[in-house]
Amino acid sequence: MDYDIVVIGGGPAGMAAAISAKDNGIDNILVVERDYELGGILNQCIHNGFGLHVFKEELTGPEYAERYIDMLKDKGIDYLLNTMVLSIDDNKLVTLMNEEKGIFEVNAKSIILSMGCRERSRGAINLPGGRPAGVYSAGMVQRMVNMEGYMPGDEVYIYGSGDIGLIMARRLALEGAKVKGVIERKKYSNGLQRNIVQCLDDFDIPLMYQHGITEIVGRDRLEGIIVAKLDDNKRVIPGTEEFKKCDTLLLSVGLIPENEISIEMGVEIDKKTGGPVVGDNLMTNIDGVFACGNVLHVHDLVDHVSRESEIAGKKAAEYVKGNLKEKAVEDIEIKTDFGINYTVPKYINPSTVSDDITLRFRVNNVYDNIFIDIKIDDKTVIHRKKKAITPSEMQEIVIKKDLIEENKDMNSITIGITKE
Repeated sequence: MDYDIVVIGGGPAGMAAAISAKDNGIDNILVVERDYELGGILNQCIHNGFGLHVFKEELTGPEYAERYIDMLKDKGIDYLLNTMVLSIDDNKLVTLMNEEKGIFEVNAKSIILSMGCRERSRGAINLPGGRPAGVYSAGMVQRMVNMEGYMPGDEVYIYGSGDIGLIMARRLALEGAKVKGVIERKKYSNGLQRNIVQCLDDFDIPLMYQHGITEIVGRDRLEGIIVAKLDDNKRVIPGTEEFKKCDTLLLSVGLIPENEISIEMGVEIDKKTGGPVVGDNLMTNIDGVFACGNVLHVHDLVDHVSRESEIAGKKAAEYVKGNLKEKAVEDIEIKTDFGINYTVPKYINPSTVSDDITLRFRVNNVYDNIFIDIKIDDKTVIHRKKKAITPSEMQEIVIKKDLIEENKDMNSITIGITKE
């Protein structure tokens, strides 16, 4: 079975990429999804706040997913559900498995990686103590409550102030649980400010900055946790340990791009993002393999996922039609200066840029009243003021195609933070 483009993952990224590829002239497309329905994580996100950028209206997660599912079906794009990708070889031969066909293969001219991300586990953060029931990831509880109708417990603490944890604090409070607090190791939250206000402040749920859990207490069922204050180096301050009674602990301690397949096929991974290294066309180091969405880097808004994935779909279509050059030796790395943690894309090729480039990045700390500067060689070409900027909110700056064309002979491009 042959396809022009095979999209791995049927969540918001995969669907947006497939629809974009179809709109750009490619008819023979397959979307592969391992779950029993399209939509990905959106199906369990029943809160509102989605779609303000893409659809100009406020939707719930399932409503947002439904818009894309309907578009995918209306355009006649093929998709497989309950299907796992086992491997992808050097010739883009994709080995798949499902109950109906067993193990089978499809050939692709181009592949779009859009597998999303997963939650960081208790083991990943080395949380000490017993192994009682009652310790969950925040996303797991979101699925339990919103899709399966189960409550995890009555007295709840949440470790980590990521957006899923904040949203679940509100959700559990609405369902009658006593949410006793959110514990955050840093001086600032990892979630959006609007979620802190709407999910914690509005429900009088305390957020304890610079605190950590030093032990989980309980044998069969969670009985409580030991919480301590942390210094500026995230070390426990002796004598501050305190037992907090609870029967449920949610972990909201970060997301990891789902890149096992990517690594096995030889895709270069960025140590900062955990996702593939890509250029301005979102192509990886492997010719004809593109990446988008949370598998590329973790986003805070699904609208940004969709917009980014539309670019991946368009560029994959151009590649199939022979209009996109392979990764070139003259690619220029986008360097990060003071205050910038990472950028996506990481490279641009000034000689082949055909569209404006949306540069997405995160800062490495909380900054107030600063400027974001982009320099081409030693010349500042963008100088943008920001009243406040935090690591939890992904930032975007559009670099105009004309600006790149005017500087085709550039030797470097750098983004950083300045005070003036």
